[in-house]
Amino acid sequence: MIYKTEGGVIKLTNQDGKVDIGIFQNEPKLYFQLFGYSLVSTSWQELAQNNFQVLLQADYLTLDAAVISSSRWRQNQTDIPEKVRRLDQSKLLLRNPSNTADWLGSSGEVFIQKSQLGGGSPMIRGFSANRLLYSIDGVRMNTAIFRSGNLQNVISLDPFAIENTEIQFGPGSVMYGSDAIGGVMVFETLSRKLESSGLSGNFISRFSSAYAEKSFHGDLSYGSDKLKFITSASYFDYGDLKMGKNGGQDSYLRPDFVVRENDTDVVKVNPDPLKQVGSAYSQLNLMQKVLWKSGENSTLDYGFHYSASSDIPRYDRLIEKRNGQLRFSRWDYGPQIWMMNNLKWTLRKKTDWFDQVKIIFAQQYFEESRIDRRLGAGSEFDRKEKVNAYSLNADFLKYLNDESHLSYGAEWVTNQVESTGIQRAIETSIEKPASSRYPNSNWNSVAVYGSYHRHLSEKWKFQSALRYNFTEISADFTNNADFFPLPFTESKDKHHSLTGNLGLIYSPEPSFSISPLISTGFRAPNVDDIGKIFDSEPGAVIVPNPDLKPEYAYNAEINLNKHFENRLKLDLTGFYTFLDNAMVRRPYTLDGKSEIIYDGEESKVLAIQNAAFAKVYGIQAGLEWVISNNWVFLTRYNWQKGTEELDDQSQSPSRHAAPAFGLSRLSYQTGRLKIDFSAQYSAERSFEEMPNEEKSKTFIYATDENGNPYSPSWLVVNLNSSFQLGNYFFISAGLENIGDQRYRPYSSGIVAPGRNFTLSLKASF
Repeated sequence: MIYKTEGGVIKLTNQDGKVDIGIFQNEPKLYFQLFGYSLVSTSWQELAQNNFQVLLQADYLTLDAAVISSSRWRQNQTDIPEKVRRLDQSKLLLRNPSNTADWLGSSGEVFIQKSQLGGGSPMIRGFSANRLLYSIDGVRMNTAIFRSGNLQNVISLDPFAIENTEIQFGPGSVMYGSDAIGGVMVFETLSRKLESSGLSGNFISRFSSAYAEKSFHGDLSYGSDKLKFITSASYFDYGDLKMGKNGGQDSYLRPDFVVRENDTDVVKVNPDPLKQVGSAYSQLNLMQKVLWKSGENSTLDYGFHYSASSDIPRYDRLIEKRNGQLRFSRWDYGPQIWMMNNLKWTLRKKTDWFDQVKIIFAQQYFEESRIDRRLGAGSEFDRKEKVNAYSLNADFLKYLNDESHLSYGAEWVTNQVESTGIQRAIETSIEKPASSRYPNSNWNSVAVYGSYHRHLSEKWKFQSALRYNFTEISADFTNNADFFPLPFTESKDKHHSLTGNLGLIYSPEPSFSISPLISTGFRAPNVDDIGKIFDSEPGAVIVPNPDLKPEYAYNAEINLNKHFENRLKLDLTGFYTFLDNAMVRRPYTLDGKSEIIYDGEESKVLAIQNAAFAKVYGIQAGLEWVISNNWVFLTRYNWQKGTEELDDQSQSPSRHAAPAFGLSRLSYQTGRLKIDFSAQYSAERSFEEMPNEEKSKTFIYATDENGNPYSPSWLVVNLNSSFQLGNYFFISAGLENIGDQRYRPYSSGIVAPGRNFTLSLKASF
């Protein structure tokens, strides 16, 4: 990437490293940047003296990576006060993550919870689910039915089709709106650059033993001077996951499971208790992108994304027992479908109001369902949700001078939610209406925002941002009027939110920076908050509460970064986040009753309420050491402590504040060979430190000497390698969890994979 500071003009080289830079003629300063290499700055005159050749040196510490998550525009990482981690996409095949959630987890700074194999719910700085935000190609993925429990939507993204992954830690509501409280995960998918032409492609196959996995991917791209195409397809097939045999507790084993024989539920003895029967699933991903150079300084990008899974068994419910018997014979998430069409227009032109502008219109469709049947029951419940989401973003960037720039924009989002429920007799297939999970609803958001960045001096930089957001939600509860005595049939709510941030970067010397930051975030009530009806835990049911207001996060942090001659880099972050007016589950009454019958079972009534505060504080520490030109050592450590106010005004540990966790990795590279030796680890969460709502989930936790549930510590060691075979072939092989440890990450419903052999083959042209 070649760019100049003022004017917003960017040029990208082709696959041979060549580009026409005539547009930069006589510029006093140009920047040449490639991820994994040191930033080079020079002038046009110096370029001419060197015959327009620029040599980049490998930078194992990537001190000057360009990131977009902070301001929605590419910005040098050293110019932003927020903590942002960019994942090196070139390492994806080396590390061989099973899905995009595991790819995030490979950073060592995101904790991944899994209720089932077809899942992966990131936890960042003590927050999870709908308090984190996902952005794909500049489009908000969060919908009005993103829940406060654990979310699996990130697995809809194809890891093979991702070109760039960034994690912004802490509130990001100024640029991304509601939900961006704990962090923002920004993904850019594969694209064909304007400067490249001709036909190219990649074909990848991956196999893994613990997952019984067979996955395949292919992408083809073609480009001419003005028109570029890229097509991508992936298919993932996972069998029943096998856990480790060493360590761990026997309670983790899968001793029995349910099958249907002769119209009867039969509990079978599992011949291999290490195999987690009822965890297999498959998924298909498709992508089509077209880039058209519509003018000298403008482009049109169209992107189509489609992801569809098979039924995904919810493993933690399938192992749940009551009175010594398995509770469910079936509990599946129905096919998880995500489709997105997006159209982006980009213009680079120096005017009084902007130097660059991006306008993105997107349409998304989401479908998910829950199908459950209790052991021995003659009928099953099938509840389905469909969401049509539309959004429009207009972003502008203006360079005021060499030392400052302004970015600003506007956003419109609308979600239309349709929810249905049926009860189906499994022998006759006769269906009748049942309660739905949500009311039929509309959720709307309109916002304006802006960010200002200025270099005050050689040592000081300043950044501030502000956002005003209006949200509106209307819900029609008549689809459940025949099933529950709701005291209302509809609701309409409007909310106004104002958020901002203020940060400084102080660099007493080029190799050291101190970045204090204060920021705020918010989450407006969505349809899941105000309207859901479902059994949240054994013997409890969540009911609607339309009288909710937004929750607000107030965050303060300081980021320290120090490097020594580009060989050793240290980073340390301390943060404190206070969540006010927090939306949490609390006892409730429905038509004056504290207990109701739900799906044939007497259940305690709960509802989401603005009834608490929560606070999370912690540290994030990292070290990167270039031992030699071949050896690099990296380690990351995260410690966080969260507390949440309970209904009796006492306090409980926060559910989504994971135990201390981290990763250490020793990498070796020479020529075409790469080797990674890594260890991932997590601290114990004792019974006394367990959140109150987790203490009742005894079926997913280990048992201490007093018979109480707790989450043990764990450590696994992995070895991954890759080798380039000629110019067109690439092979990678790995051995994960070498010690075959049996462990279950905190709050997870499924036991982690045991010893796992992975093999990937890639062919490129």
